[in-house]
Amino acid sequence: MILKTLFGPFVEILTMSNLSLKGPLFDDDLEIIYDGGVIVDRESIVEVGKFSKLKKKCKNVYEISSPHVLLPGFIDCHTHVCFAGSRSGEYAKKNAGISYQQILSEGGGIYDTMQKTNLASDKELKKQTVNRLNRHFFEGVLTCEVKSGYGKDFDQEIRILKTINEINSENPYDLVSTCLAAHVPPNDKNISSQDYLKSIVKDLFPQIIKDQLTNRVDIFIERNAFNINESKQFLISAKENGFTTTVHGNQFTSGGLKTAVDAGAISVDHLEVLSDEEIKYLSRSKTSAVVLPGCSLGLGLPFAPARKILDAGCQLAIATDWNPGSAPMGDLLIQASILASNQKLTNAEVFSALSFRAANVLNLKDRGTIEANKIADFIGFNISDYREILYSQGKIKPTFICKKGEVFNK
Repeated sequence: MILKTLFGPFVEILTMSNLSLKGPLFDDDLEIIYDGGVIVDRESIVEVGKFSKLKKKCKNVYEISSPHVLLPGFIDCHTHVCFAGSRSGEYAKKNAGISYQQILSEGGGIYDTMQKTNLASDKELKKQTVNRLNRHFFEGVLTCEVKSGYGKDFDQEIRILKTINEINSENPYDLVSTCLAAHVPPNDKNISSQDYLKSIVKDLFPQIIKDQLTNRVDIFIERNAFNINESKQFLISAKENGFTTTVHGNQFTSGGLKTAVDAGAISVDHLEVLSDEEIKYLSRSKTSAVVLPGCSLGLGLPFAPARKILDAGCQLAIATDWNPGSAPMGDLLIQASILASNQKLTNAEVFSALSFRAANVLNLKDRGTIEANKIADFIGFNISDYREILYSQGKIKPTFICKKGEVFNK
């Protein structure tokens, strides 16, 4: 039985190895192997190097017959893709000048998707979610975080988390589930937001732990969602229950970032509204920034100041925030390319934010680079120069997908 396979030759392999988790990066920092190959044993990378040398060590070759540039598989570390229905009508309202916050305060927005998701059958919810993730996979996203948060009650939240985990077990891509029951308070004025958070801790956490549905918890700190004081206590309780925490913060107003850092969250996501003082505060922490250009595009908001975040020495990842309301496009490469142009990010910074820096946000140490002992997740583009990828602003998609050593064709 042949176990080892040599993939190649590739015109360029961007290993994304030996780069810092924090701060700015330059294209000259990139480790590029020209005319390279990758030896894989089952699901893991054994060796990366010159194809001609590796061919002497491994006779079983998966030949790449046309010019290709190889990168680690992309990692989307913030999505909401497990939902049913559309909010195209609301999108038209927002383009006509009605704000996201106004729509939410009137019972639309997230509440609208909760209702549609609740009405969808298990089969339909799963089908819609898989369709989105399949598209993501063939656009190069081989690992994807997926949040709950569209359950109108705890039973629905558990249903969504179970759906995410079922999809993960039945498909080639890897999913990382996150509990976002603290998305918005219930659309029920009989319970306060603070009491709702307490009930998540008391009633929902034990069931999540018992059924091993996720080890991650998120909260949306914002007007019409949860305030700073109640969010801080919730995050402390989540950590005391053994969860890794993350925060939606600084989307429309400040305050969420400091709460996330003080609570020891692994990441704070959004950051469209951000002061220089907050960036400095973040730089002194282990909390990673996750910026979401798809949300800025979907709502017509300024982009998060990614350039300033990196220059201050912070960690930074880029994710889609794929959701039915504020970020319906869900194309990671297009969004990252547009952000790069707006914020003047190098190729090295963008690809790092989509690979090993995104892996770090999800606490995944086994992927994000192309090097020995990492899982064999890599994607190839039918080009001869890696700079063409961002230059095309996301229109060039991968034509070679390898997930855990297995090649997938669309």
